[in-house]
Amino acid sequence: MPQTQPTPQQESQEELLTQYADLYQIILYNDDYNTFDDVIDLLMEVCEHTYEQAEQCAMIVHYSGKCPVKEGTYEDLLPRCSKLLVAGLTAEILPR
Repeated sequence: MPQTQPTPQQESQEELLTQYADLYQIILYNDDYNTFDDVIDLLMEVCEHTYEQAEQCAMIVHYSGKCPVKEGTYEDLLPRCSKLLVAGLTAEILPR
């Protein structure tokens, strides 16, 4: 059976899958314990957000119940997520 060459579109899709295969996200969940200011401060410190980014994430979490707050490799996200958890936030790392 003759083997066909992948089309440029197939190659592009494969490259994207490979590029994003190792990416994960920290998902932050809403709670009734932490203040907006505490969440904003932690996102700025732990996830290196600007004030505006942190404020927007806090609002999304408040109204939607959750928000992806950082994307990267699992190795990069693990210590960040741990710091959020130690500070009393509810978060987890999920594949993108």
